[in-house]
Amino acid sequence: MFEIKRYTPADKNAWDAYVAKARNATFLFKRGYMDYHADRFKDHSLLVYKGKHLHSLLPAHQVDNELYSHYGLTYGGLIMDINVTASDTVQLFEELNVYLRKEGFSRVVYRPVPWIYHTIPAEEDLYAIFWKCHARLLSRNIGTTIFLRQGTPWRKDHRRRLRNARDNGVRVVRDDSLSSFWPLLEENLNRKFGARPVHSLQEILLLKERFPNNIIQYNAYREEQLIGGITFYVTPQVLHGQYSSTNDIGKQCGAMEAIYEQIIHHDYSDMAYLDFGSSTENQGSLINEGLIAHKEGYGGRAVCYDTYEWEL
Repeated sequence: MFEIKRYTPADKNAWDAYVAKARNATFLFKRGYMDYHADRFKDHSLLVYKGKHLHSLLPAHQVDNELYSHYGLTYGGLIMDINVTASDTVQLFEELNVYLRKEGFSRVVYRPVPWIYHTIPAEEDLYAIFWKCHARLLSRNIGTTIFLRQGTPWRKDHRRRLRNARDNGVRVVRDDSLSSFWPLLEENLNRKFGARPVHSLQEILLLKERFPNNIIQYNAYREEQLIGGITFYVTPQVLHGQYSSTNDIGKQCGAMEAIYEQIIHHDYSDMAYLDFGSSTENQGSLINEGLIAHKEGYGGRAVCYDTYEWEL
């Protein structure tokens, strides 16, 4: 019923055109984003055809005889447009398993797109992998999300820091310099966690150049001094905080509160969701209670990011 084809660079235009119309895709699935770190992942993305029609996509990479969808991205899973039905999806996963066995794979690790990123419901894959692949939940991470149209009130400490920001003349600049913010981000991550950002400055600048409307930098200043910033990923349903950091002055003067007030009540008030991202360690098994409490103080509550696996 289906023809399953491995992605090649010749398929880029068809791939990107499908991503642009899919109901559960974001710009992370455009090849310009996926391929920036092609040297780190052995791509084994798949295009699924039904007759001559491109039916669906599976962003994926290969590690030995295992297929992952996709550890170079925040989420993966089957990318579907409005024409993909439940019955089709069930049949597809049956045929996908046959294809993968013939290709020598023995295991699949599958990370579906969380529902907040769907412009139209798109969980046909979750039904199919349970019944046809006997998938089991491998891990569950927790993110914190605000339903922006609900107008959830902030906790007292956030409201107090917002007043501090106003009293101290904190100024927020939309789509400001990533180059100015990155040293502050790197310093904080190294000091607190001995870590570095997933993206180097050169990588994030490259991605910003490729996706200028999807990667937005907000910086906060006091007396012309940079005191904090947030890097946002903008998708049709969700404003996602990819990176955030402040210095000590920024914490005292409410740099984060000033930025969030600007985006929630002014610049992105018509967006459906604000996703703060995860607040966990040890591959999701341990909650950073201080970090998640900070996010919950803005009115955010839990959305899970799940990973499934099945044997072939």
